[in-house]
Amino acid sequence: MGVSRLDIFYRRLLLTKLFIGGWGKPEDFKRLFEFRKVIGDRDKCTGLVPDDYPVFIDKTEEHSDCHIHNGHFISPLVHLVPGILPTEAVKARFQFIVPKQWRKNRPVCIHLAGTGDHFFWRRRTLMARPMVKEAGMASLLLENPYYGVRKPKDQLRSCLKNVSDLFVMGGALILESSVLLRWLEREGYWPLGMTGISMGGYMASLAVTNWPKPIPLIPCLSWSTASSVFTTGVLSKAVNWSELEKQYTINSVYEKEIIQLLEYCGVDSFKMAQEPLSCASTELCERQLLELTLTNKEEAGAQWLQRLGKTKAEDTHVFSMTNTGTSLDALGSFQAREPQWKDKRRILSPSSRGSRLHSEAINFMKGVMDECTHMANFSVPVDPSLIIIVQATMDAYVPRTGVLSLRDIWPGCEVRYLKGGHISAYLFKQNVFRQAIYDAFERFCLKYPKASQ
Repeated sequence: MGVSRLDIFYRRLLLTKLFIGGWGKPEDFKRLFEFRKVIGDRDKCTGLVPDDYPVFIDKTEEHSDCHIHNGHFISPLVHLVPGILPTEAVKARFQFIVPKQWRKNRPVCIHLAGTGDHFFWRRRTLMARPMVKEAGMASLLLENPYYGVRKPKDQLRSCLKNVSDLFVMGGALILESSVLLRWLEREGYWPLGMTGISMGGYMASLAVTNWPKPIPLIPCLSWSTASSVFTTGVLSKAVNWSELEKQYTINSVYEKEIIQLLEYCGVDSFKMAQEPLSCASTELCERQLLELTLTNKEEAGAQWLQRLGKTKAEDTHVFSMTNTGTSLDALGSFQAREPQWKDKRRILSPSSRGSRLHSEAINFMKGVMDECTHMANFSVPVDPSLIIIVQATMDAYVPRTGVLSLRDIWPGCEVRYLKGGHISAYLFKQNVFRQAIYDAFERFCLKYPKASQ
């Protein structure tokens, strides 16, 4: 399937680099991976966040259609993994937009921020205020760690300094979402749900895997793992690969110790079967996508996606798909066993040391990203039928080729596709995202009426 020209063009306008500090401290990776084993298993998380965890409202603003409550609380990650959060990110801030008049029940949807979504203005203007008007629905906007007031002083705009920062953000947001859901329950709001766009969709999905009750989830423009985003999507061109390659080469801890801690062994992880054609095809596909431009290379990239995945592009504006069996867009033959790291190096047979190091850095990135962001590494939400996923058919930011489908990980969920790319969907299809939220909440109310709660 082809990729959006607008996505590629927009990415070329942004010149800042991601992960300029490198991978992050090896000891931080070890602590995060150990914590992932706990947070990834919903049954192990009982009591991590008390039901009466303190939440504070600092001030309230009155508007013509709603009240906007500004509040804060201390991130539970501070207590569970001490010292891992930057000082600026310890205090979690949120805005709670409540309609002056409820239409039915007191529904609240928590919105997690996408990449570059600092503070609250964007989500409040594009999603929360329209939801008050259209459906009488409240929205709670949580500010991500590393964004807005929670941004470290040495971080440049939205560019996370280290790869490990993304995993710290994810762990914090899972716990912070749990705090807010429990607080909203105490305050008598119902029903409750979660959503997010792009990275916000990933984070909302992770948070819901940890929630012990049925809950509507509407992840928009996200998919099953972040590994493809940073290795084959257009964002991979913004990654500071030279620094990552250098650190991976100099510090043997990443290869000798960190790799051994990776537990995810799914068919789309970096732990691939030792098949020369499969590995070569994967490497070549990555290289093609990393070199995409607005010229004929874009078409070449689309052709590679078509050869290695599904070739038929959907022409429908929006359509739904439920679970219909295995839907993996295979890049070759994979197996779920221990990695043969040295064997894979020999199979790849790079023509130079530089290309070999780049391949190793990409494979290591796949491994750590899958470990901490792949939905198959987390519990299945209590009721996947309450999940409505909205995706773009030509999304160049979130590639779906070669990664496990969410329909396979969450049997019974619904996937709606928009024709177009990531950027065009974000700019022009917010109304479609909101409709998916309304539909998921209505589905929840029909299936779990309040009288039975």
